[in-house]
Amino acid sequence: MTDADGTDTSAAPQLLLDLLGAHGPSGYETAPAAVWLRAAGAFAEVSTDVLGTPLARVPARHGASQPPRRLLVMGHIDEIGLIVTHIDDEGYLWFAPVGGWDAQILVGQRVALATREGVVRGVVGKKPIHLLREEDRKKAAEIRELHIDIGAHDGGQARERVLIGDVAVIDADPVSLLGGRLVSRALDNRIGAFVALQAARLVAEAGGGAWELVVVAVAQEEITFGGSRTATFSQRPDAAIVIDVTHATDAPGIEVKELGKHPLGSGPVITRGSTIHPRLFELLYDTATEEQIPFTVEASARATGTDADAVHLTRAGVPTALVSIPLRYMHSPVELVELDDAHAAARLIATAALRLAGDASFVR
Repeated sequence: MTDADGTDTSAAPQLLLDLLGAHGPSGYETAPAAVWLRAAGAFAEVSTDVLGTPLARVPARHGASQPPRRLLVMGHIDEIGLIVTHIDDEGYLWFAPVGGWDAQILVGQRVALATREGVVRGVVGKKPIHLLREEDRKKAAEIRELHIDIGAHDGGQARERVLIGDVAVIDADPVSLLGGRLVSRALDNRIGAFVALQAARLVAEAGGGAWELVVVAVAQEEITFGGSRTATFSQRPDAAIVIDVTHATDAPGIEVKELGKHPLGSGPVITRGSTIHPRLFELLYDTATEEQIPFTVEASARATGTDADAVHLTRAGVPTALVSIPLRYMHSPVELVELDDAHAAARLIATAALRLAGDASFVR
């Protein structure tokens, strides 16, 4: 698969692979943020804030009205993880979730713990099925019943390497599948942080638009929306576009009558609903239609469950839109996307940013 300019879109870009390879659960995003900042620094003015959210600024085009208005584009860079809560005398680590986990997914996984002395690897263990009582075999495991085994002989050896409060992620590398599809942990939402950066690069290559563009890879979405709240407050945008993932509806068991139809390969998903500003939705919708960028529309009756929920209520309110990438198996080590959807999302957001008129009104 190739873009109009001949770019191979079926191969995962190295930047995306580097972002996915970096470990960064919510509140501990330093490693992926550093990858993002290095890439952004090639074409934009970069900085970071005390929460660990990296920012990249693309100036408005030469001759635009001064001071130009500001469009904020964001995707969150954190991922779900685990945090050590107790180390017992036998050397087993007990943990709590950082973000939302299905405990069944954790059973038997390999994990990588970030410690002061580097990465320590372990496995998530539970009592084997052979030793469970018959009535317990059909019960779903709970996180409180799971532990991490790092191979320590006893608690003393474990405590020499791991401290209470150390965090872990699933230890799994990205894998390319058929059809230009990619599997990895942390695609929710490194793919959004990647798309934001690619959109900014396209705007910079075009010489900028009538609006200044600030893109951010926000921290702590999975736990507090902290990065989106602080970045929006500090940057004072005139409008914002949030990028996240949504459920691909071509996986077994998903009801399209409830979620809409958003299969892999159908392009970005543009949200329309109660908290989404209608004029920003129309800008994205018209841009996609006129530029022949594939897309679908998702309806949202209340909160979206994304950073858009925090952004649109910041200060006196911010006109906000939401663009999502269809993704299978959310919050698992095998999240799956089609790369063409990400490339199309970057093109949509960049083109919409360039179409924004300096005097665009969002008054309802």
